[in-house]
Amino acid sequence: MIEAAGGVVENEKGDFLFIYRNHKWDLPKGKLEKGEKKKTGAVREVEEECGIKVNSIGKKICITYHTYKSKGEVILKRTHWYQMTFKGEGELKPQLEEGITKVLWFKREQTAPIVKNTFPSIIDVLVKLELLKDTATPL
Repeated sequence: MIEAAGGVVENEKGDFLFIYRNHKWDLPKGKLEKGEKKKTGAVREVEEECGIKVNSIGKKICITYHTYKSKGEVILKRTHWYQMTFKGEGELKPQLEEGITKVLWFKREQTAPIVKNTFPSIIDVLVKLELLKDTATPL
């Protein structure tokens, strides 16, 4: 099992940060480094993948699990999700070497395209944070 952490970042306008990676909408997250604390890793991953500086990290949202294949082996990833804030007008920069081609802010009511093209674990995070009423309807 791989331990990972990530964040749902909200800006001063109430918009939420999403990344586009490997033809799917996603939230910034990644593998924790050896000995790294979950909150520290979550902030590091958001900053690396999106090119922004996180202003604060809030409460833990939830933990999700998903599997993927790497070198013919099935990997289980446990991801710890945190609320984060960003203040400012910094330029978003996708981490291209991680397969991220877009980093965009979305208003709560604009999440329909994300819901249609994301992973079940991301839907779980959005529901827990009450960005979605259920698995099909944006708030």
